Amino acid sequence: MGFRRRQVVTAALTANALRPVPGVEAGIPAFFAGWLTGELAPHVLALTAADTTRHLASSRRRGSGGVDRLGLALAGASVAGLGYLLAQSRRSAQDAEEALVEGLGADYVEQLDAAPTPAELAVPWRKLVYPFRMREPRVHVEKDVAYDDTTGRRGLLDVYAPVERPEGGAPVLLQVHGGAWMIGNKDQQGIPLMQHLAAKGWVCVAINYRLSPRSTFPDHVVDVKKAIAWIRENIAAYGGDPDYLAITGGSAGGHLCALTALTPNKREWQPGFEDVDTSVQVAVPHYGVYDFAGAGGHRATIKVRDRFIAPRVMGTTWESDPEAFEDASPVLQVTEDAPDFFVLHGRYDTLVPVDQARQFVAELRRTSKRSVVYAELPGAQHAFDVFPSIRSSHVVRAIDRYLHWHWNQYRRERS
Repeated sequence: MGFRRRQVVTAALTANALRPVPGVEAGIPAFFAGWLTGELAPHVLALTAADTTRHLASSRRRGSGGVDRLGLALAGASVAGLGYLLAQSRRSAQDAEEALVEGLGADYVEQLDAAPTPAELAVPWRKLVYPFRMREPRVHVEKDVAYDDTTGRRGLLDVYAPVERPEGGAPVLLQVHGGAWMIGNKDQQGIPLMQHLAAKGWVCVAINYRLSPRSTFPDHVVDVKKAIAWIRENIAAYGGDPDYLAITGGSAGGHLCALTALTPNKREWQPGFEDVDTSVQVAVPHYGVYDFAGAGGHRATIKVRDRFIAPRVMGTTWESDPEAFEDASPVLQVTEDAPDFFVLHGRYDTLVPVDQARQFVAELRRTSKRSVVYAELPGAQHAFDVFPSIRSSHVVRAIDRYLHWHWNQYRRERS
C-alpha cells in the first residue's frame, strides 16, 4: 500500500473517531474503527508522523516530482485530528474530576485517606508504550476458581489480590465482563481497574457467566448473584470483607452490574440460594445498556430490542412478554433504596447511545436517596477502558478516588 493510500485510510479512521458514522447498522464498524483510533491516538499520530517523514526523505532522493501533495495534505489533516483526540483524552481527567465534585461535593477529597499527588494524576506515558501488556507485580491472580459447579467454564472466576494480603478485611470489587451477553471472558475486561485497585489493597473478583443464545435471560443475572453468594462465603479467605461489595462492568456487564445492584435479594433470580444477601454497597457501570423495554422511546433502543435483544438474549418478543423486558431494564428498577452509583459513558458511543445513560442517571437522581455521580466523556467510544490508554488511565484513577471515598464513608457509618 502506497503513502497516499495509507493516508486515506488514516484520515478516514481519524474522521470517524472525531465524528462516528451514525445509525444502528453502522454502529459496529464505526465502533471498532473509532474505538481503536481514539484510544490509540498517540500511537497512530506517531506512525503518521514517521510515515510522512519517510515519504519526504524518499521524495528528496527522487527529486521534487516525487512528493505526493495530496498524501501530505491528508497526513496533515490526520495529525491535526489526532492531536485533537489526544487533547480530548487528556481532558478526561478534568471531566471525571468535575463529575466527582458535582456528585459528591467539592470537599470529597478531604474525605480520602490522602489527596492524590500530581504524579498520580499525570499521564502514565511509560505504560502507554505497550498498551496491551497489562502486568502488575504487586498483584497475585488466582485463576479459574469455581463458584458454580454445574456450568463448566462459565461458572469460574478469578481473584485479584495484593501480594501482601491485607489485614482486617479489604473492600471487594466484583467485575462483570461485557460482550453483548453472547461472548466474552473474565480475563478480557476490567483488567486495568482491578490491577490498580488490588495493588492498593482491594480484593477484586472477575467472573464468567452463562452466555446467550444457549442461555437466555435471566440466567446471566442469576449467575452474577450466585457469584455474590460465593463472595459472601469465601472472600474472607483472600483477605476481603464479605460485608462490603462494589460491582462494576461494561456494556452487557454494565447492564448486569446495574441490574444486580438494583434488585438485591430478588428471590426468583436466586434459585437455590434465596436467603443469601445479594445486595451491593455501590455500583460503577460503564457504557451499560439500561433500557431493554424501550421505555425511553428512543428509536435506536427499540430497534436493538426487537432485532437483537429479543431473539438472542431474551428468547421471546416484546409483544409476547413485555414484563420480562421491563424486569430486565435497570431504568425501570430504580427505587429510593438504590445503592450509590458512579455511571460512566462515552458521548460518541455508537453501540449503546448516550441517551440511555442520561435517562438512567436522571431516574436515579429523581428517585434514589443515595449519591449519583455521572461522567459523560466527550469523544469517547464504547469500551474506552478495556486497555490502558490516556483516557482509561484517568478514568481508573477517578474510580479509585470515588471508591475509596465510598469505602471511607461506609466505615464511618458503621463505626
